[in-house]
Amino acid sequence: MVITELPESVETATMTTASGIENLNSDPNHAVRRRRGSNGFEAINSSDVCGSGAGLETVNERSKSVGESSDGNERNDGGSVANGGEESKGTTPYKFSYRASAPTHRRIKESPLSSDAIFRQSHAGLFNLCVVVLIAVNSRLIIENLMKYGLLIRAGFWFSSKSLRDWPLLMCCLSLQLLPLTAFLVEKMAQQRRMTECAVVILHITITTAAILYPVLVILKCDSAFLSGVILMLVACIVWMKLVSYAHANHDMRQLAKSMDKVETSDADYSYDVSFKSLVYFMVAPTLCYQLSYPRTPCIHKGWVARQFIKLVTFTGLMGFIIEQYINPIVQNSQHPLKGNLLYAIERVLKLSVPNLYVWLCMFYCFFHLWLNILAELLCFGDREFYKDWWNAKTIDEYWRMWNMPVHKWMVRHIYFPCLRNGIPKGVAILIAFLVSAVLHELCIAVPCCLFKWWAFIGIMFQVPLVILTNFLQNKFQSSMVGNMMFWCFFCILGQPMCVLLYYHDVMNRKSSAR
Repeated sequence: MVITELPESVETATMTTASGIENLNSDPNHAVRRRRGSNGFEAINSSDVCGSGAGLETVNERSKSVGESSDGNERNDGGSVANGGEESKGTTPYKFSYRASAPTHRRIKESPLSSDAIFRQSHAGLFNLCVVVLIAVNSRLIIENLMKYGLLIRAGFWFSSKSLRDWPLLMCCLSLQLLPLTAFLVEKMAQQRRMTECAVVILHITITTAAILYPVLVILKCDSAFLSGVILMLVACIVWMKLVSYAHANHDMRQLAKSMDKVETSDADYSYDVSFKSLVYFMVAPTLCYQLSYPRTPCIHKGWVARQFIKLVTFTGLMGFIIEQYINPIVQNSQHPLKGNLLYAIERVLKLSVPNLYVWLCMFYCFFHLWLNILAELLCFGDREFYKDWWNAKTIDEYWRMWNMPVHKWMVRHIYFPCLRNGIPKGVAILIAFLVSAVLHELCIAVPCCLFKWWAFIGIMFQVPLVILTNFLQNKFQSSMVGNMMFWCFFCILGQPMCVLLYYHDVMNRKSSAR
């Protein structure tokens, strides 16, 4: 039989019987041989060890000590235990199993929430608790808000008569697709060497500039809804970035082809193809970086697309509900944050921060996860890294590299590394990338508002000193929490609500002065 939990210093074993203590060393037939099992515990074998009354415990499973787990594959020598010349089948008697003298504490262990072990534990249960508490708290707040103010969503929330006047913006959005066709014709003539390189560059600059200026002029001329103007400017910026990538990539491929033509080796054949099919796929694909081919998935999962589309509609409705029911009343009942009482302005910003954060998270989930994945699935687009774990960003710099991967890859490919190749210092190259991003953000917000106060531009450029500050704090304290908390505080709690209040009151002041 096998007995576990025997101390290594003990060469003889004793057992408790009904009449007292019996020394096993008195009988040579009860010689005990120690053996270390596969689980690391001391075991002894005896040809005939028995006990009467208490002290002998027979179990139908292999023993495991308190605090230790069995892997289900423990075996004794020979796979069986000899007991009087016979194999014990099905049951294995144990001695000293779970005894009061058996050691309970065997290893040095950390508490699960200690700093050394917290990141090695699964926190799925705590995450579920946070979700349940979040749903419960916000459900109570929603019910309380509905009981106090009623349903504030207007009848024309989804569609209003003013939207009928936005048909020039729709026509502008459709006519923008003629610009990629023009860029294709330019590249085709450049490939056939019917046009000089200087003329190609000038034409591409003209085409990309028209992609931005044309929608701006249409929005400023038409009295359109703010949402329609934002959508058109987003489409215009996407088309502009795609056309820049298309022109830049083809220019680079032409330069490589010309350099390879000068190399007189058999393996130096390099050519590129200007394909209209590749351009069409690129213009609708969820990427901003042009290349001749992309990784593709084998098929389309229609059921998955349907489920994602239902989620998209649901979260879009939730986002609209939060805007109409919470954000609009808070903004309308506030004062200009730079012209009123400081404490009142801080209170309004903090009150607006929570619903604004919910809307921003819903927007991220709807666009970057749902919509881009739906589009990628329909087009069999394989590379679906549209974002990384930006919520774990330790610095502002990390956040900008992870939260919007299509724009980040475009910036690195067409702004950052071209600047470095032309001898521009790294810091200046980063500043240029932020400058381009700030201009695009200002266009997407200021043009639909018909107001150029440069709040969005200043907000993006303010990220540059925050990048330096959070990098310094990260290097000084070597802690991931300091920079992460600063990111959430400056970007989501203070920055976005402040911009919302500033733009709203400036728009209202402009409209009141126009009357």
